[in-house]
Amino acid sequence: MKCVVFGGAGFIGSHLAERLSSAGHAVRIFDQHDRDAAGWAAGRRDIEWVRGDFLSAEDVRGAIAGCEAAFHLAWTTLPQSSNEDPAADVASNIIGTLRLLEAWRREAGGRFVFVSSGGTVYGVPRTVPITEEHPTQPITSYGITKLTIEKYLELYRVLHGVDYCVLRIANPFGERQRVASGQGAVTAFLHHAHRNEPIEVWGDGSVVRDYLYVGDVAEALARTLDYRGSFRVINIGGGIGRDLNQVLAAIESVIGRPVSRRYSPGRKFDVPSNVLDIRLARAELGWQPVTSFEDGLRRTLRWIAAG
Repeated sequence: MKCVVFGGAGFIGSHLAERLSSAGHAVRIFDQHDRDAAGWAAGRRDIEWVRGDFLSAEDVRGAIAGCEAAFHLAWTTLPQSSNEDPAADVASNIIGTLRLLEAWRREAGGRFVFVSSGGTVYGVPRTVPITEEHPTQPITSYGITKLTIEKYLELYRVLHGVDYCVLRIANPFGERQRVASGQGAVTAFLHHAHRNEPIEVWGDGSVVRDYLYVGDVAEALARTLDYRGSFRVINIGGGIGRDLNQVLAAIESVIGRPVSRRYSPGRKFDVPSNVLDIRLARAELGWQPVTSFEDGLRRTLRWIAAG
């Protein structure tokens, strides 16, 4: 199958592109960065690379030409940055995605897979673990825009027959996660621990999150190509909650020494707990995480040390 990965130079997108290529799919990456800037793809001639502007209708049309499936991972914000400028969040992410959907339904077709945010669309949970039927009350612009795209996808299915699947991803970590962007507590903690630097913890460390290794995320995304069930929205997580203090203890175990911690006031948009119910992913995709948290830490640490 010919697949285009929007945002394929990024953290999850790069692992997905490799997973799809290894399965024999023809893969095209569309990203604002060129192949050499991505580093990992410099020698990967099995993956087609198209550099362009996600907000350019012409660039997007060229990216989807001849493709049978699209994976949408291109996103300009993170939870904190989205709240700082919600208008920019909407302008860059919602408008760009709607143009992509228009082009897709007019000129391409086939499976459209959107990476949503299991960590933000639900808001403060009423029950844990969180099922897909849980109310969605996001408290970040990031979660609101992700949820908005989910709603537009259903609209495009009803009006135009667009075949879509949404995966609500928990908190992935692993190789190629950009520490400088403020993305991902686990990878950032590992980075500072490796450099023997103090680790800043927002709040008292009791915030609970659902972490999973990026390779398992890529596997879940790849499986959506063959999924023809009736469920359109599926949670993808580790299924186990860990607070930040437990994460730090696991890092200390992996690196073999204590780490320095510095606690700061908590952030308003951090919900106290977020753990996803992944029973639907098991039943419908035949997927579950296979990489243990500790093994994921070791893999990520090796990548950090080699960099």
